[in-house]
Amino acid sequence: MSLCLLEDIKKTYFLGEQEVEVLRGVDLEIPDGEFAAIMGPSGSGKTTLMNIIGCLDVPTSGRYVLAGKDVTQLSDDELSTYRNEHIGFVFQSFFLLPYATVLENVLLPTLYVDRSKWGDTQKRAMEILSMVGLKERAKFKPGQLSGGQQQRVALARALVNDPELVLADEPTGQLDSNTAAEIMALLSAMNARGKTVVLITHDQAIAAHASRIINIKDGLIV
Repeated sequence: MSLCLLEDIKKTYFLGEQEVEVLRGVDLEIPDGEFAAIMGPSGSGKTTLMNIIGCLDVPTSGRYVLAGKDVTQLSDDELSTYRNEHIGFVFQSFFLLPYATVLENVLLPTLYVDRSKWGDTQKRAMEILSMVGLKERAKFKPGQLSGGQQQRVALARALVNDPELVLADEPTGQLDSNTAAEIMALLSAMNARGKTVVLITHDQAIAAHASRIINIKDGLIV
């Protein structure tokens, strides 16, 4: 079954009077439970594609079905709610709140969903922190952690709402090779537990962890 289905996705930006076609008719299917890596050179359209898959942007034309719903038909508020329920994000720059504790950072996505879904969200967050090896750091601030530990916090935050899709954008870009390997092992473990993982990377060694590599060039899947 497809978790993500993109049909003839086009995205055009307007810079003044200049029209820039970034995606030129992308067709892509990502089955439920897959670990896919999207690769492409700078300017290829991979960031725009990631933003559309992640419901952070909408296509100019085409159809995108995520978890059975055509999200191109949703309003901005509906899209935001749907995104928070179905997608967890891991970014290169971590994006942790510096003055919040590790636990508070992990709990952030739960503020925007029906909390009755989980009951004790703090207990769930602690369980996920334990899963990524940071239960003992729950009361620390991000500045007290290494880069690898901060990325593990970001991964725990991505998982707290139990999303079907984990979207990781250059998640090892700021990490040394050993720490990067640890983060990729965690993403692989999440995939083994049934999560669909889509990884955006320019690093062939990182992409090799995925079960399928999708190459994009000049706005098209090649």
